[in-house]
Amino acid sequence: MATYHPHTPVLLQPAIEFLVTDESGIYIDATLGGGGHSKKILETLSVDATLIGLDQDPEALEAAKERLGDDPRLETISGNFGHLSTLIPPKYHGKISGILFDLGVSTHQIKEAERGFSFQEDGPLDMRMSDLSGVSAYDVVNTYDYEKLRDIIYHYGEERLSRQIAREIIDNRPIETTGELRESIENVIYGRHTIKTVARVFQAIRIEVNRELDVLKQGLQESLDILKSGGRIVAISYHSLEDRIVKNFFRSGNFEGEIEKDFFGNPVKPINVITKQIITPSDKEIKENPAARSAKLRVAEKVKEDEEE
Repeated sequence: MATYHPHTPVLLQPAIEFLVTDESGIYIDATLGGGGHSKKILETLSVDATLIGLDQDPEALEAAKERLGDDPRLETISGNFGHLSTLIPPKYHGKISGILFDLGVSTHQIKEAERGFSFQEDGPLDMRMSDLSGVSAYDVVNTYDYEKLRDIIYHYGEERLSRQIAREIIDNRPIETTGELRESIENVIYGRHTIKTVARVFQAIRIEVNRELDVLKQGLQESLDILKSGGRIVAISYHSLEDRIVKNFFRSGNFEGEIEKDFFGNPVKPINVITKQIITPSDKEIKENPAARSAKLRVAEKVKEDEEE
C-alpha cells in the first residue's frame, strides 16, 4: 500500500460543535477520510455513543482505522454515501443524531500521483475515488464526443472557454496522462488565469467520473430517511456547485430551493436551516491549511415531530 498522506480536517471546531447535540447519540461521518473529524467527534462523545465512519476509498478506511485505533464506539463501513440508507444498518434508521459530509477531494488523493487527481504531478488519467466507479478520467477524455466533453467542462468546471478546450483535447487524443491533459488545456489558455482554468477542467472531469453531484443529492435525501427527529446535517463544501445543492436542500428539502406550501399557504418542508450565515475558515486556519480557503459550512436540522403537526 502507498504512503497515506494525512488530510487536515477543515473547520473542525465549528463542524463538531454544530454536529454533536447529544453526547450519547449515534453519529455518521459520511466522508471518513483519514479520520480527522471522527477523532474529534469521538473525543466529544460519551462512552455509550456510536460513531459510524463511511468511506468509499479503501486506503482512507485503512488509514482511519490506524489513526482511531480499536475504539468500541466506532464502526467503519466501506461504501459511497449516496447509498446511506442501504449501507447504514436498519437498527440505526430513525435514530441518527447527526451526519457530517466533508465534500471534495482529500489531500491523499491529490498527492498520490497514481490516483490521477492532480495536475501538479504527472500520473495516469484515473480520478476514481474508489474502484467501484466504472468510468475513469481516461475514458472521459478519450471517448466522449465534442458536445458531451464541452458541456461537462462548462457546467461542472464553470469554464467559459469550454468549447476551445474540448476541441483541443479531442485534437490531441489519445491523451494518456494528467501532464498531457494539462498541456492540452494550456494550448488554449495562457497567462495569470492558466492554473485556475486547468483546475476547473480537472474538477469537471473528476465530478463526471465520480458522479459527485448526483451522489451528493442522493446522500442528502437519504439522510432525512435515517435521521431522527431533530437530527442534524453538517455539510462542508468546496465549490459553488456543491454549495448550491446543499443550500437549496437545506432551505427547502428539494434541489430547486422552492419551498412547497400546503392548501392554506403554510410552508411545508422536512428540514430547517440552523446556520443563517455561511461559516468559513478564519484567516489563521487558511494560513495553516491553504486547502481550507474555499470551504463553506452549512448546518440544517430535520424538522422535529411537534413542528410537523
